[in-house]
Amino acid sequence: MRILLLCSSFNGLTQRAWLALRGAGHEVSVELAVSEQVMLEAAELAKPDLVVCPFLKEKVPAGLWQRHRVVIVHPGPPGDRGPSSLDWAVAEGAREWGVTALQAVEEMDAGPIWGYRMFPLPAEAVRKSSLYNGPVADAAVELVLEVAAKAADGEFRPVPLDYGRPEVVGRLRPAMRRADREVEWSEATEAIVRRVRAADGAPGGRAVLCGLEVRVFDVFRGPALVGAAGVVAARREGAVLVHTGDGTVWVGHLRLDRPDGVKLPAVMVLGDRVGHLEERAGYTEITYERTADVGVVSFDFYNGAMSTDQCRRLASALRYAGEQDTRVLVVRGGEVFSNGIHLNVIEAAAYPELEAWMNINAINAVCREIVGCSGQLVVASVGGNAGAGGVMMALGADRVLVREGVVLNPHYRTMGLFGSEFWTYVLARRVGASAAVRLTEDALPVGAAQAVELGLADGVLGGGRLEFERSVLEYAGALAAGGEWEALVAAKGARRAADERRKPLDAYRAEELAEMSRDMFDDRRGFRAARGAFVRKARAEVTPAHLAVHRGAWDGASHM
Repeated sequence: MRILLLCSSFNGLTQRAWLALRGAGHEVSVELAVSEQVMLEAAELAKPDLVVCPFLKEKVPAGLWQRHRVVIVHPGPPGDRGPSSLDWAVAEGAREWGVTALQAVEEMDAGPIWGYRMFPLPAEAVRKSSLYNGPVADAAVELVLEVAAKAADGEFRPVPLDYGRPEVVGRLRPAMRRADREVEWSEATEAIVRRVRAADGAPGGRAVLCGLEVRVFDVFRGPALVGAAGVVAARREGAVLVHTGDGTVWVGHLRLDRPDGVKLPAVMVLGDRVGHLEERAGYTEITYERTADVGVVSFDFYNGAMSTDQCRRLASALRYAGEQDTRVLVVRGGEVFSNGIHLNVIEAAAYPELEAWMNINAINAVCREIVGCSGQLVVASVGGNAGAGGVMMALGADRVLVREGVVLNPHYRTMGLFGSEFWTYVLARRVGASAAVRLTEDALPVGAAQAVELGLADGVLGGGRLEFERSVLEYAGALAAGGEWEALVAAKGARRAADERRKPLDAYRAEELAEMSRDMFDDRRGFRAARGAFVRKARAEVTPAHLAVHRGAWDGASHM
């Protein structure tokens, strides 16, 4: 079928829906819902058999849903209505939640139901962003495929919303107000964690800290220390430890509660107010563990952004791991594997261009440790989405394993950058020179299965994050114990030596940085404006050309 994806942004969920529908053989076009007129014109141009809205904040115009079958993917169980569904689910400690596909009608979220999925929620409060990018996205993609199949069935009719039916367990919920986001440090730690996580990653909990009105993100339970509520007790790797009514919480990120505020590591926002505090153990973004012949460097950076400081610490950890007598090194990312350099920190710096230059050089050092690890086989464990330099960092490993449902964006063009991280070496050696150019120029997402087809990855593993990580460790253990380990390491060394003779890594780095210097200091591709728009979540005014597939950029279900 011809399917139009209408969305507020081409985010991770929309990308997964696009990939799944194309993989199922449908002709899929994308349009950003920047205005009512644009939505109507998109449908007129695409002439779709079906319009699907996987992530849409705007109301569908009557002129659209009256002429076309328009199905909304709502992040709540049947009967749930309102714009703050996930916020309430986390805040109220729901133990079960769902996603519903419903037909657009005049009253929002009240249309006939095409299908739904339910899933359990843990007792521990999860970040709203984690819930959205995890079980909600998984269920939504299943529903999108189900909707497309049902739309092809001429006998199918959606079920009218009826609160008398047992599966209709939701209700109309109001939009969360500012008062619902208020964080009082005198509250119990559990209440603070739940309130903040219900607002993570937007708009954040509202609080006063060190005399500043801030939005609070990225919180974890701290040790049971005694102290005055709201007082910052210590700091560690960009986070601060704050006393609560019955203990402490680690606060990883803050944003000044004003229009020009930028979400940053908490220590950066508080500045001199916490500069005198001691560093305290108990919070870390990077760990190293080993079991027998397998070492694991784990890193979990908020939203996958890697600042200069974080890159330096990760490079140091990788260097240490590479010096150990293990046979296999697993490089394991977090909820988001990595999205490359930290655009927020760069934007907030006194000299953004200089900070960007330091950041790209620091992440290059990380990539060099991975590519240059000669005594071990390196396995990249990509359990979350990755973009730009984060993809290239993973490609430096000897084996790349991705979790089913992961989306890779191996390009820099949309941010106005040529790119570095040795991408001209690691990408081309995996997919070939022509495919490397196509991937970076087309700037379109790649799904997990397609990544294996292209050569970007060596395998796809299913299951949730924990199951995926266990499977990666089993793979690494088998690799370390296998009788071919010596031969594999020797072959790796020979290939790397031959590649170095043909063209040294330093040459790739110098060529890439020559291009990046023009992008960062001369702003030849619009990096400054693109960065600012990304950091401040500026609303798009037009659909980017690389997404407007109904205008001829892509045809049918062809693959890159």
